Amino acid sequence: MQSSTPAISIKNLSKCYKLGTIGRHTLVDEAQYWWHKIRGRDPREYFGKIGHTATEKRKAEAEREGNPEFWALRDVSFDVQPGEVIGIIGRNGAGKSTLLKLLTRITEPTSGEIVLDGRVASLLEVGTGFHPELTGRENIYMNGTILGMKKREIDGKFDEIVSFSEIEKFIDTPVKRYSSGMYVRLAFAVAAHLEPEILLVDEVLAVGDAAFQKKCVGKMGDVARQGRTVLFVSHNMAAVENLCGRAIWLEGGQVRMAGETGDVVEKYLGESQAAARCATLRERRDRQGSGRARLVDFYILDEEGRRQNRLRSGDTYRFRLVCELGAGENVLPNVSAGISLFDARGEIIWLVNSHFTHETQRLAPGLTELECRVPDFNVAEGTYWAGLALGIGTTEVIDFVANAVEIAVEGGDYFGTGSKGAPMLCKTLTRASWRTAP
Repeated sequence: MQSSTPAISIKNLSKCYKLGTIGRHTLVDEAQYWWHKIRGRDPREYFGKIGHTATEKRKAEAEREGNPEFWALRDVSFDVQPGEVIGIIGRNGAGKSTLLKLLTRITEPTSGEIVLDGRVASLLEVGTGFHPELTGRENIYMNGTILGMKKREIDGKFDEIVSFSEIEKFIDTPVKRYSSGMYVRLAFAVAAHLEPEILLVDEVLAVGDAAFQKKCVGKMGDVARQGRTVLFVSHNMAAVENLCGRAIWLEGGQVRMAGETGDVVEKYLGESQAAARCATLRERRDRQGSGRARLVDFYILDEEGRRQNRLRSGDTYRFRLVCELGAGENVLPNVSAGISLFDARGEIIWLVNSHFTHETQRLAPGLTELECRVPDFNVAEGTYWAGLALGIGTTEVIDFVANAVEIAVEGGDYFGTGSKGAPMLCKTLTRASWRTAP
């Protein structure tokens, strides 16, 4: 039986940013700024007396331009009961991460009310919640203390946290020396094992490897079964459907739809894929990355060099990515390119990436075309979406567009026997030989 008191209650929550307005970073700067204000002076005349002159200059320029407003969230309201696992979905810029930052009090709302019944642990972007100069061990104890746990309680969980994170050898190393994957492993282990009543998880799990992601999803299920509450932000619709009983779809900072996960995900995917069909790759705005280069076109050639809109299992194809350097970039060496295929629920079923084969490329001024030859295309009959990516190894995402292109695959004679296989049972095909074991 659910408690009558929600674990999370949000009423008319809004967050507005003044574009171009940047804070003064220190309490001294803030005090000096307002001291000049209340004395009727223009603080901009005292840039030499107030820290971060460049910051103040940018702030002044923004003020002269009128400080356009951006509402990251607007009048968002919903309740979450204890023990519920809620999925928060939506495109980039919809307000998902802003919502979690408000819940964790990293930033304050412009208006509205948040009521939390219990301790909150969060796993947001890499870098949140750990002190870089402290070791993994010290950060575990610091986070536990922040949650109000006593040392003996943390001692009782310590070995379990370290074992789950799988970084035993580095537990006494300062976390500033951790890779992003190591950081996420420890951060999730701490957040999930220190027994918060409410656990907030952002898309950061995408940094970890597939096996660890699966382990984390399983742990979140365990947390929910223990009566604790989970808010899970993800672009992986399969994970949201497997884990969450309800979902909330944010669009433009507002709740577009809330309800049973399957219904919300189906509506969201339908509209997202319809929008993707109407925009060229160059026009797409729902992209992630540093922007040092961008993907502007993608097409597929068969062995005769003809463009193909429909592929066939077992045939050979050349996948081409057309790239363009970003403003201010002269050349980019060691660039990796990746192409992934997703099914209708957003679950990855096929992947090629030049990083894995150590075939990085150099992007020069103008347009650069990168080609990946795929012999014996082993994807089963069906309709899929291609995700396209540029990066530097595993350390930097330069450009990534999910649901970039719809790809239709026809069943072919992949096995050379006249059979198309059983596409209703699988998404990929594999050649193998059979015999009676000796």
